[in-house]
Amino acid sequence: MGEICGDKAESGRVNEDEKSDDEKRADSERARKLFAGDCDFVAGATTPEVFPPATLPEIAFVGRSNAGKSSLINAITGRSALARVSHTPGRTRQINFFNLGARVMLVDLPGYGYAKASKAMTAEWNLLITTYLRGRPSLRRVVLLVDSRRGIMDSDEEVLTLLDQAAMSTLVTLTKSDEMKPAELKNVVAETEVKAAKHTAAYPEIFVTSSHEKRGLDPLKVNLLLLAEA
Repeated sequence: MGEICGDKAESGRVNEDEKSDDEKRADSERARKLFAGDCDFVAGATTPEVFPPATLPEIAFVGRSNAGKSSLINAITGRSALARVSHTPGRTRQINFFNLGARVMLVDLPGYGYAKASKAMTAEWNLLITTYLRGRPSLRRVVLLVDSRRGIMDSDEEVLTLLDQAAMSTLVTLTKSDEMKPAELKNVVAETEVKAAKHTAAYPEIFVTSSHEKRGLDPLKVNLLLLAEA
């Protein structure tokens, strides 16, 4: 995809084990209110020249085509169609920006790794994604979505390496966990933990989610809340 450079490290890591139950409940309630509040589409950018002003901290969602990015954004914000869900992999060709409560910008990046995309189209998408990841001053965290049925693939490893180079705090998040049997999911989580641990940018916890069954969303929302409050 291309090299990303620069120091944007902001771990924002909080040891949840050190918090009291009351503090954890308070975090969960603030996260619920934030993600249940206003969330408005700001812009869809096909070139860096039309990126909106970098006035809010940004959290970017990235992953392979059909990894469930749009579904997850809709699920954590409690909307059915905030982010467009395409049944055709590789259809999303722009970076979409959503203003969450005037406190943080959620950014939906085009999917990568779509085998049927032309080389020219793939190069165009990759350039757009890496230009955003490399040069966006307001980017604070990346949520890397991994289809739990497939685990971390070569293209995901490439993105993780780029994020290592950028020192960009990254949450590896498994999606579509409802489509896995418990034993299979346990193995995928273990394998994902091993692979993610090799990357300096990766957050130490793997998030396991299902947009369809609304599972695993609250811990992810709390993590992103704490970043918005930092």
